Amino acid sequence: MIILGLDPGLGTTGWGVIRAEGNRLSHLANGQLKTDAKESLPRRLAHLDAMLAALIADHAPDAAAVEEVFVNMNPQSTLKLGQARGVVLLGAARVGIDTGEYAARLVKKAVVGVGNAEKAQVHAMVARLLPGVKIAGADAADALAVAICHAHHLASARRIG
Repeated sequence: MIILGLDPGLGTTGWGVIRAEGNRLSHLANGQLKTDAKESLPRRLAHLDAMLAALIADHAPDAAAVEEVFVNMNPQSTLKLGQARGVVLLGAARVGIDTGEYAARLVKKAVVGVGNAEKAQVHAMVARLLPGVKIAGADAADALAVAICHAHHLASARRIG
């Protein structure tokens, strides 16, 4: 199964694609989708949507996973994050991809073993779980962590069901 992990953001949306075969995970690709801060909000959202559509077409994932929104101290930042997240969820749903949604604490617990892990610990474990991966930045590492979390939850559901 090919899983697309997404860490949404208006300025930068991290993405990571992994293959899950049973308990074995392998890295396929990762990167960042960036929008121009000088553009209007509608144009930035449309550009994010177009880049995501191309990404999905290129990698043909079977499933997707998205990190849930956390509330910032700045309500404007939270709102922009929510709008980018909406574009990402819509982009996956538009092509019929089932999408899991995970709180940051759950992603950290799935990857590191504790929900209060530091970002550096998460990124180190992503590198350990996906040997040889060259990570294209912090947002891409977070997206790979979300994909790994989804793979673990799908594997658990298969064992239970």
